Amino acid sequence: MKKRIYYHDTDCGGVVYYANYLKFMEEARTESWEERGVFLKELIAQGTLFVVAHQEIDYKCPAFYGDILEVSAKLVRMSAVKLEYEHEVRNQNSQLICVGKAVLVCVDNQIKPKSLPDDVRGKLNANA
Repeated sequence: MKKRIYYHDTDCGGVVYYANYLKFMEEARTESWEERGVFLKELIAQGTLFVVAHQEIDYKCPAFYGDILEVSAKLVRMSAVKLEYEHEVRNQNSQLICVGKAVLVCVDNQIKPKSLPDDVRGKLNANA
């Protein structure tokens, strides 16, 4: 996913605010799902939600106002209820900005773990 850095993404020094990378990674996962025909809005309406159970991020160098970032979302593991993603963020010069990992758990409306729907598993697995 390409992400242009706007002023509101930065701190007073023009550097991307560190927590915004978590938002960028979530946006990249959502884009990846939609490219594979998995739409969160539909899943939520059916009582299937996803929560982030674990998140890691290692910052390598800063990104700045005006940069164009490439944010990747690679599915590396899938279990009955969990999805594990690895992320990389690079700037327009291919410089590594940060790397991250996220573990998502499939839950129901009461936030209790539930199995990934078969159609979601198939779409994400077939195109991973």
